[in-house]
Amino acid sequence: MNARLRHIAHLHLHAALSEAQYGNVIELMSGITPHVQAVPPDAVQLDLTSALRYFGLPPSDVVQLAKLRLKALYDIDSSAGLAGNRMLAAMAADASAPGDTTWVRAGQAADWLRPRPVNALPGIGRATAETLRRYGLHTIGQVRDLPAGTLQRLLGAGPARLLTERARGHDPRPVAPSEPAEHLVADLVLDRDCLDPDEHHRAVLGLADQVGQRLRGESQVAGRLTLTVRYADGSSTTRTRALPEPADHSPALAAIALGLLTGLGLQRARVRAFVIRADDLLPTDRAYRQLSLDPGDSRARAAEAAADRARRRFGPAAVRPAALAN
Repeated sequence: MNARLRHIAHLHLHAALSEAQYGNVIELMSGITPHVQAVPPDAVQLDLTSALRYFGLPPSDVVQLAKLRLKALYDIDSSAGLAGNRMLAAMAADASAPGDTTWVRAGQAADWLRPRPVNALPGIGRATAETLRRYGLHTIGQVRDLPAGTLQRLLGAGPARLLTERARGHDPRPVAPSEPAEHLVADLVLDRDCLDPDEHHRAVLGLADQVGQRLRGESQVAGRLTLTVRYADGSSTTRTRALPEPADHSPALAAIALGLLTGLGLQRARVRAFVIRADDLLPTDRAYRQLSLDPGDSRARAAEAAADRARRRFGPAAVRPAALAN
């Protein structure tokens, strides 16, 4: 994959959301990528570039994963656009039918933009569109083909330069969260209602391992874990516990998460989904760690680091905890 090639997704949410509900959506999307930007009141943008290697999926499948999670956890339908920058992704989402995804692939932006109306470009108001219309300029392709000097005489130097860049599909803006991520989320929506305590155990163990991998990948540690269990009837239960010390070590996270699960006493509960949230995040180099004289701890961490390297090279399924092996 070209290291310079970005994959930006724009999700349009077909729902009227309260501020709290919109916050839940942002939190859910942070379980896919830490690079999430709110586009209130009913959209969100994700930079999937760093998430593709983690999930080992093509960009369209990661977008579908995001849409499925929105539907399964919050009953929110969405349409999406996928492209190499924020502007194109938003335009692709606007062009998508409800539930669909439009992917403007690398190298196809010019052809995709050419027949579209010029007012589909962001920032083109009624006055500008009317000026262009009077001169027979109705489509983005017609604007792009116009000599720069002619467009400047029509609109002025600054607006003409900006319109030219947009008509060529250029948008250098990064996906920038409004504030540093303060938590990390991993979730699992089950294929069917699950009553088996052993399967509950495996699901939580797998999520704890995912959280550990992502923390280490982001060079962060967590000080607190929250486990939420959603049931078949739509209700949920949430429990939170602080870690003895900030950690990114998967076994330490799993011990806390499984302790929370045991404390719920689910017995034969019909479970639909699990969510683990890691809070009180700190950069690894700013967190304290109690010294251990146990050589087994050092060996376990060295093995974990080796497993992380293997996953980065061969994909997330290259190494799995023994307890999750089929």
